[in-house]
Amino acid sequence: MNPLILDTISNYDSPIIIALDFDNEKEVLNLLSQLSPDLCKLKIGKELFTSTGTKLVEKLVVSGYKVFLDLKFHDIPNTTYKACKAAANLGVWMTNVHASGGQKMLEMAKQGIDEAGTDTILIAVTTLTSMSQEELYQIGVKENITTHVTNLAKLSYNSGLDGVVCSAHEAKHIKTEITQEFLTVCPGIRLTLDKTDDQTRIMTPELAISNQVDYMVIGRPITKAPNPRQQLIEILSRIKR
Repeated sequence: MNPLILDTISNYDSPIIIALDFDNEKEVLNLLSQLSPDLCKLKIGKELFTSTGTKLVEKLVVSGYKVFLDLKFHDIPNTTYKACKAAANLGVWMTNVHASGGQKMLEMAKQGIDEAGTDTILIAVTTLTSMSQEELYQIGVKENITTHVTNLAKLSYNSGLDGVVCSAHEAKHIKTEITQEFLTVCPGIRLTLDKTDDQTRIMTPELAISNQVDYMVIGRPITKAPNPRQQLIEILSRIKR
């Protein structure tokens, strides 16, 4: 990689959030020895958090990484309020709840963030990118996916949240329906469309950027690459805005 290209890439807000899909700290630190906070942000999900607890979160925050604590809180309003406040107190850059928890829960979650006095971004999960239209029907949702996701996004916006987790396929529509400033954070990003893993609604990084995605979550295509750093830099060079 040309060092001039690398310098240009490292001097802007990276839209890539790397999903740390591990169950132990050793593998995380091994990966991060090849990366740096100027190239990416990090996502800690349920498996890693359950295995390592808050100490790893705090270690990554102290080391300079912006951490997305992806625990998808969904509970009664008071419990969600306390959980979000605790997450913000860890110093994470972003955390999330399920939009389907309803307006009261969303408003209480935002209140918890505000009371922590941090700049933590709060977003809401609309519909998991692993879900198909048929699976929505199975749980009683009769709307098409785009309509359902958009309605949950509007509920989240009206409840004071900063953005949503959605498929890259819905990002542009959400921004058109709500506001360009409303963040779209999108998993289901694959380097080619012929490898879906356990995702259904996927998109390539280049198409995601053109579809107005603010942040894209990428896991295995980077973490399982022979050279994760090189893979990350190549993706950034392809999508740099």
